[in-house]
Amino acid sequence: MLGRCRRSAVHLELRDSYAPTERFEAWRRGERIDWQDRASWWHPYDQLITDTVARGVAVRRARVVSEPVSAYVRWEHYVTHANVTAGEEVRWLPRRRATGIPLPGNDFWLFDGALLRVHHFSGDGAVVEDEITEDPQTVELCATAFEAVWERAVPHHLYDI
Repeated sequence: MLGRCRRSAVHLELRDSYAPTERFEAWRRGERIDWQDRASWWHPYDQLITDTVARGVAVRRARVVSEPVSAYVRWEHYVTHANVTAGEEVRWLPRRRATGIPLPGNDFWLFDGALLRVHHFSGDGAVVEDEITEDPQTVELCATAFEAVWERAVPHHLYDI
């Protein structure tokens, strides 16, 4: 969907943890990424973001997080270096500052303000399925929620964990 996007792609993340990955487990063991060795951490997703941004698409990601943050969110903050390097704008909103924002119940991507990809997770953070919709009311809720979160959120380079 990013490949077909023309103007904007926004991603809202609402969970404090997701299913563990090998990269997360390695970080927990104390292994760190050599950010100077781009070939060791650059993935096809990073290139897709770079290509999408190069086409003029604004890619923004906002994360609503509990504080103090979970180990998973601490790791996400660490690896967000890759997202930013690829061209995403990323912001963080402490959950206590989200009160008053009508939020959807699920993480999502919204493409060009019209096509919504909703992520459904199990309780332990594994992706169960994605739902694709263009329902105008659902799209409007998600677009409005994202912009409200974005307005209150802290830019990545200013958010200290």
